[in-house]
Amino acid sequence: AEMAAARLSGTENRLVSLPLSRIRVIMKSSPEVSSINQDALFLTAKATELFVQYLATYSYKHGRGKEKNALTYTDLSHTAEECETFQFLADILPKKILASKYLKMLEKEKRDGEVREDDDEGEEEEDEDK
Repeated sequence: AEMAAARLSGTENRLVSLPLSRIRVIMKSSPEVSSINQDALFLTAKATELFVQYLATYSYKHGRGKEKNALTYTDLSHTAEECETFQFLADILPKKILASKYLKMLEKEKRDGEVREDDDEGEEEEDEDK
């Protein structure tokens, strides 16, 4: 009944920051989804928002952001790479590499048929704060 009251009064928009219409579009893009219950939509939005907050907070606390008082992409990609909880994001938040290094990796792949990604020389993003 509380959810219905929130829906009717429009206060649900204050309970989540993410746009529900966008989340509905993303949910409907899945072929298995035919209809979306309003409560399920709201709860998915809220869960997503809390997850993003947790990822950002964790990355800020465990990255170099504290020094600069900013959250950086490097902090996020380091979290995805190092923290088991977030490793499923590693493909979405890959570690940045220089284009020249990437081109060398492609050349090496052509030569020996495999890419070595563990070659970290020249990386400036080494974190000592563990």
